[in-house]
Amino acid sequence: MNDSLIVVGITLTYLALVLLVGLRARGQQSSSLEGYVAGGRHVGMVILFFILGAEIFSAFAFLGAPGWSYQHGAPAFYILAYLSLVPITIWAMGPRVAELGRQKGYLTQGDMIADHYQSKALGILAGVIGVLALVPYLTIQIAGAGLLFQAATDGLIPFWLGALLAFVVVAAYVFCSGLNGIGWTNLVQGIMMIAIAWFLGLSISERLYGGVGEMFSQIQLTMPEYLTMPGATGMNWGYFSTAVLVSAFGGAMWPHLFMKFYSADSGKTLRKVSVFYPLYAYLLVPLLFIGFAGVLVFADDPLVRADTVLLRMVMDVANFSPWVIGLMLSGALAAAMSTGANLAHTAAIVLVRDVVGPTLMKGASEKASVSVTRWSVLGLSLIAYLFALANPASLVLLLLGAYGLIVQLFPMVLGALFLPRLRRASVMAGALVGSLAYLLMEFAWSSPLGWHAGVWAMLLNVGVVAAWQGLVKPALAAPTPQETH
Repeated sequence: MNDSLIVVGITLTYLALVLLVGLRARGQQSSSLEGYVAGGRHVGMVILFFILGAEIFSAFAFLGAPGWSYQHGAPAFYILAYLSLVPITIWAMGPRVAELGRQKGYLTQGDMIADHYQSKALGILAGVIGVLALVPYLTIQIAGAGLLFQAATDGLIPFWLGALLAFVVVAAYVFCSGLNGIGWTNLVQGIMMIAIAWFLGLSISERLYGGVGEMFSQIQLTMPEYLTMPGATGMNWGYFSTAVLVSAFGGAMWPHLFMKFYSADSGKTLRKVSVFYPLYAYLLVPLLFIGFAGVLVFADDPLVRADTVLLRMVMDVANFSPWVIGLMLSGALAAAMSTGANLAHTAAIVLVRDVVGPTLMKGASEKASVSVTRWSVLGLSLIAYLFALANPASLVLLLLGAYGLIVQLFPMVLGALFLPRLRRASVMAGALVGSLAYLLMEFAWSSPLGWHAGVWAMLLNVGVVAAWQGLVKPALAAPTPQETH
């Protein structure tokens, strides 16, 4: 049998299994909006662990993480550093978000922000930012699936068809089953990608170097700059540290992570998840090994695209059988599709609930809202697919930039959760100044000291909020939510 046909057969079997699991979960949800969006607010620890973990294990995990360690060396460990901070945000924010959601019926960030600050405009602003950030993120997952199919099948399945297959499978079970479908498919896909990641990471280093330790010993002897900061590309400590902070606290503002807090059956469940959440960082370790393995292999003939290092190592260097390549493709697709499902689901909810609901769908019934949300899943997924066909490379840069914008919502959200005296005018001014400053530093000026521009923008944001609170009298500013009651 042709090797490419074996790879295709294994992968299509896997896609069929995921689709079956996702569609079968449809019978476990209610027909209400709360059931479709938040799983009825009774998602337990195991499923929630895999749902939240899918936010990390995306196409970037199998393509980007090995590419970073291959290209930069030690600075790639910033990924592990920021993942160690994410549990803090889950522990501190998650139970409070879940409690407020249960008490007041919140389903999105925009719900909470609009209600707390008594401002529909703030809720719409949060929704617009969320959708604009989520669509390119979804595009990257679909584009990653297309690249994986094309490379692993030696062109038998072209990019457009591979991306289309991933788009159809994800859109189908998210359309039908909502969060329940995402949860059960993420459980299956999580187990799949964990096994594949560790198998590849250990077996490649064993085949080429005799083990992980021997691999790093050879790198230390011949190319030691890859094992120390600032690494092979000269990333300074300032950028490394500020990138960790922006990723950790900006990541908590991503709607597809934040909104999953509402689905937990209790705050205690979320705190249990936060304890085990760092385990996902260990799942990235073997993928980083693959990138380091490529440092010596491609020393004399560097790769044009660093994010192809895993595919090149598996297919051209380690000489795995087509059966292993098929499983590798399935594991990498699991990463892209699990994150893609969360993104498609969240983007549709935010669009309908926060943007369209308060404007074009005022007074719409719950049944109508669920129906429009389902069709929005298909519409937004289709838009992301078309973007992937057009030019996915430029959207990667847009996604990286989105972190600097998303983190500007942090003071606004923090005020809604823990600082009730913050006024809506203060947080609005801070978010606008911080966002504008970030865009200027990202596209017009250089960031001072070489730090991540998002940190400087956040400092300006917080400074404006503090100044507005202290210098502008409440009578001249918008009243606090407490003052309106």
